[in-house]
Amino acid sequence: MSDEPINLVLEHLKAIRIELSAVRDDVREIKHRQSDMARQLAGLRREQAGDAETIAHVESRMDRLGERIE
Repeated sequence: MSDEPINLVLEHLKAIRIELSAVRDDVREIKHRQSDMARQLAGLRREQAGDAETIAHVESRMDRLGERIE
């Protein structure tokens, strides 16, 4: 009779360990996805900066052409 509560506690602890392991795996996957998203966002920002530079260059050339026409 005294072994039953101990076994019950051990069973609960085993179940908690299994759940904790699943949570760890989920958190690891979330961190991995977050890192991927951060890298992709950084790439988009670099592309945006390059696009802005290109637009500035084109605007500058258009201004010079406009000045020549006048």
